[in-house]
Amino acid sequence: MSASLRHIHLSGICGTAMASLAGLLQLQGHRITGSDSAAYPPMSDLLGALGIPILEPYAESNLEPSPDLVVIGNALSRGNPEVERVLDDRIPFTSMAALLRDEFLQGRTSLVIAGTHGKTTTTSMLAWIYQTAARENPAFEPSFLIGGVAENFGSSFQLRPTPNFIVEGDEYDTAFFDKGAKFLHYFPDALILTHVEFDHADIYADLDAVKTAFKRLVNLIPRRGAIVAFDASDNVTDCIAHALCRVERYGFSEQAQWRIRNLRYENGLMRWEILRDGVPWTGIELRMAGEHNALNATAAAALAAGQGISVESIRTAFAAFKSVKRRLELRAQIAGISVIEDFAHHPTAIRETLRALRSVYPQSRLWAVLEPRSNTLRRKILATDLIESLRQADRVVLADVYQQHRIPEAERLHPEEVVRALNENGTHAQLLANADAIVAAITPQLASGDVVAILSNGGFDGIYERLPAHLRERFPDSDGGKGSGRP
Repeated sequence: MSASLRHIHLSGICGTAMASLAGLLQLQGHRITGSDSAAYPPMSDLLGALGIPILEPYAESNLEPSPDLVVIGNALSRGNPEVERVLDDRIPFTSMAALLRDEFLQGRTSLVIAGTHGKTTTTSMLAWIYQTAARENPAFEPSFLIGGVAENFGSSFQLRPTPNFIVEGDEYDTAFFDKGAKFLHYFPDALILTHVEFDHADIYADLDAVKTAFKRLVNLIPRRGAIVAFDASDNVTDCIAHALCRVERYGFSEQAQWRIRNLRYENGLMRWEILRDGVPWTGIELRMAGEHNALNATAAAALAAGQGISVESIRTAFAAFKSVKRRLELRAQIAGISVIEDFAHHPTAIRETLRALRSVYPQSRLWAVLEPRSNTLRRKILATDLIESLRQADRVVLADVYQQHRIPEAERLHPEEVVRALNENGTHAQLLANADAIVAAITPQLASGDVVAILSNGGFDGIYERLPAHLRERFPDSDGGKGSGRP
């Protein structure tokens, strides 16, 4: 991009990657504007702190005066007024992924974290390991782009004049004019591959199509590069089968080069040992819960060690790691009731979240309050898996499918059938239309010791604030403490 381009407009700016890109571009000195259909935290808060205006809704007038470049988010398609204005007036345009590559990745070591689950947390962990290692060697201080707000940084992006750029590699498509996965633009020098499962049912026909995208990513890694891959997934094994670079596996099996042993949760800490090639390497302490987070951390440790970061820096980083906004985030504790928010997009992620909460609160009544919002959860293709995942909870509350009219009837998830199946199998479940109905129904039922996991990958009509507000009204003598940190 020419250095003379100063006004860059991002259409769809409130997407996690788009908002982060906006911040990176602003750091380069460009004038940034953006638009979206609906702004909600945490990215709206991030953009507000940066002083970047969000124009709502999409409109041709948002592109007046004409910007030098428009970045079109992957949620926009033909018929969007800004897309039509760009095409009619031949305003230069590009995608988030292509601009990230051209402006920030070229000339740097590209460290990419990809997979169906765990990308955001693992990327945040790796960035914090590098930041910690920079205390000993400033060259390790990373630039990064993360699909969420990393609590250690208070941001989802960072730009430094150093060699390493850590980026979350999303398998979702790039733009209406580029249907390839975004991560194919990032040309990894090293890759973490966490899981490969069927997801994004709106753009991938089946699991084979998902695997093809990951195989193409693996095919971009140079012979001098490296892959750190989860060892307990046949899908992952299939995707890395023809890699021409070094491959190291991580997990719980005795065959894993990076093996987790003696995992336990005690006194607010998760602890485990890592064996490297069968030899004890280090012990890790982490203020998070869940087997999936131990896996994420081990993957980050393995890649960092392979890039020359000391075990001491890795261990120190995890001891101070705080996680990511909207990942098992404790939003409030009121009258002994814990309200926890988690980003939920897939049955496997829901299962692991609920399992993690069980490990922390083994004696509590666990509520799962789910908004089927992701393009996968809104469809019935994984309904059986969803039912099994939700059975981890004692009480289940489902909201109506988000914008269900946009899903063809033949493909649509029917939440009443999910609720029926759960009740028939002994898990108390109910279907309530929206956040208002849910808050009104469950507030009188909640009791001290209950844990409420609110699961959605969107705003969920502000339920994260509404439920605590109603609980404070019900229990006015409670300290009504606002949650912080992790459960």
